[in-house]
Amino acid sequence: MSAIPFDLHALQAFVAVCEGGSMNEAARKLGVTQSAVSQLIKSLETQSGMLLLDREFRPSRPTAAGRLLLELAQDLLEHAQRVNERLLDASRSEIAQFRLGGVDSFSATVGPAIVRALSKNAREISLWSGLTPTLSEQLQRRELDLAVCTESTVNDSRIEQRLLFSEAFVAVVPKSMAVAGGDYRKAFGNLPLMRYTKRSVIGQQIERYLRHIGLDAVRRFEFDATDPLLNLVAWGIGYAVTTPLCLWQSRHCLNDVTVVPLPASQLGRRNFFLLSREGEWTGLADEISAITRQVLEQQISPAIQAALPTLPKDAFSWK
Repeated sequence: MSAIPFDLHALQAFVAVCEGGSMNEAARKLGVTQSAVSQLIKSLETQSGMLLLDREFRPSRPTAAGRLLLELAQDLLEHAQRVNERLLDASRSEIAQFRLGGVDSFSATVGPAIVRALSKNAREISLWSGLTPTLSEQLQRRELDLAVCTESTVNDSRIEQRLLFSEAFVAVVPKSMAVAGGDYRKAFGNLPLMRYTKRSVIGQQIERYLRHIGLDAVRRFEFDATDPLLNLVAWGIGYAVTTPLCLWQSRHCLNDVTVVPLPASQLGRRNFFLLSREGEWTGLADEISAITRQVLEQQISPAIQAALPTLPKDAFSWK
């Protein structure tokens, strides 16, 4: 790719000199010193390899090459101004066109509300679902503009990470089982544990938490999605450790399951992070954060608490 021959600031100064009739007038119009204007014109002549102003005249007059450049420069500067205005418009709204990725439970529950809220001002919106490691890689490759992940794993100073919210891990058992107080382990009876696969972040996080609270279960059933896992719990086949948002994602099962609270712990919560590139999409990230909290606080949390009264009061947290 060849170098661009003209500096736009220098070109702007040249046009101002020609239109104003002097370096002084051009300097006044541009808000710079006469010396700065003179340096810009000299640099423009050096870049083009041509004499553009005949300085033997007072005021200076454009040479033949200068007249041609003046004629062409108007369109170039007008186009540059239009480009700048479009960039400013885009940076102000920041949502003309964007690609948002999220883990499945977020995209399926909060995602539609985000799309609906932002659709009035956005020309094009893409909402992708996936696993945290894949979403992080897609963001770094600029295949996504923002990503909602459940683990802070990106070691790149150019990627900003903000905590959106956290949710508590809870156990769910078939509704037909009587849940007594005391040792939560007794609530599971002889049922097998329906696990998330270890290849998923939620599966890894739950396994760490289970070890932490000393809940040891034989590995027998494993799933990479919430629907089959909770369907089996609803059918009385087993119990599961999951999260409120996953429960809401599979809310067709809520009438057939009961929540069993688990011991509070730092490891007993799943954090959601909003990732974006430093200095980009800041306004949009603020909007997504606000919409997410509003949807969880005003819609999802009250609805799921009503459906599952034993759900912990701190099921969702923004602290």
